[in-house]
Amino acid sequence: RVYDRPVPCVLGSPNGEDLMQDKTLVISFSGGRTSAYMTHLLLQQRDLWKDVIVLFANTGQEDERTLDFVNNCDTIFGFNTIWLEALITPEKGVGTSFQRVNYQTASRDGAPFEAAIAKHGIPFTKSPHCTRELKQYPIQAYLRSLGLKKSEYRMAIGIRADEMDRMSPTAEKNSLIYPLVKHNVTKQSVLDWWRQQPFDLDIPEHYGNCVWCWKKSFRKLFTLLEERPEAFEFPE
Repeated sequence: RVYDRPVPCVLGSPNGEDLMQDKTLVISFSGGRTSAYMTHLLLQQRDLWKDVIVLFANTGQEDERTLDFVNNCDTIFGFNTIWLEALITPEKGVGTSFQRVNYQTASRDGAPFEAAIAKHGIPFTKSPHCTRELKQYPIQAYLRSLGLKKSEYRMAIGIRADEMDRMSPTAEKNSLIYPLVKHNVTKQSVLDWWRQQPFDLDIPEHYGNCVWCWKKSFRKLFTLLEERPEAFEFPE
């Protein structure tokens, strides 16, 4: 059984625009607690939208427990998540496409990530292409395959009020909304809610979904190197 707290109205765009029923709500589900919390709330308000689509883009380097968590959200909460992976061709001038996968067939060996590195190099601070190629582009390609234009949907991103510095400065241009920021949802609110649920994301916080992510601090990365050295075999 899922024990829900009262659901707040968490809809709205950064500029206060009213969202009408002629728009499709696209939920970008990262596979984390905050993102799942937002998805659960928004799905309870699906009648406010023309349609609701939940998307998860797998890079092939997520922790296995992240994939378990997304699958549990589908099974227990009924997210009906559409699992995607990037299709990257080495040919210059050919953009990233997508393929649909599921919990059983999703890559665990880093194949999508390896294809991105083969074409664009290893991602780092001055070339942060991994999110673009492995998350954003396959999601955009999938939405285009549905015939959806940016003016016809809003994409909900799971960023909280206590991390609003991560919001995109081009949110309005790219049809992005941040429901949890708008309604002042913090990390503590999310953790309190998950403590009442029948399952959780069983990953230490410093691991994150992508264990060896270059965006982490050196302290976290060296801690991980001591605790789980095999996680660095892929980037090596």
